[in-house]
Amino acid sequence: MAGMPAPQSPPPQSATLSFTVGEDDTALAVGSGSLPVLGTPRLLAWCEAATCAALSDLAPGTTSVGTRVEVEHLAPNAVGDVVVVHAETTGRTDRTVTFTVEARHLDHLVARGVVTRAVVDSQRFMARLAGRADD
Repeated sequence: MAGMPAPQSPPPQSATLSFTVGEDDTALAVGSGSLPVLGTPRLLAWCEAATCAALSDLAPGTTSVGTRVEVEHLAPNAVGDVVVVHAETTGRTDRTVTFTVEARHLDHLVARGVVTRAVVDSQRFMARLAGRADD
């Protein structure tokens, strides 16, 4: 209809978290390598933590679960380095939320990629999991 404003999409949601690489975060400690540098599994967990922090508007009784992660780990980090992880929504449906993620140490890009999370009813999700024990 002429003169009607176009529907507005919600603004992107984002979160930025800082982490200091500790001995427990290294590839050696998490079993993903033999060097005392930031392990990719820990970096992925930090990326997911940032996406969770960005989802502050979920309805009561719901949560999100990771369903897809595609991240390039581009640069190493030593114990003591501070890594800043930023996540921002790039797409949203009733059931999924897609984020771009980026990790930096100082001015250096450490990682970048895409994380997708599914929005689920917490009780139903856990009930389905518990029901598998009967299989």
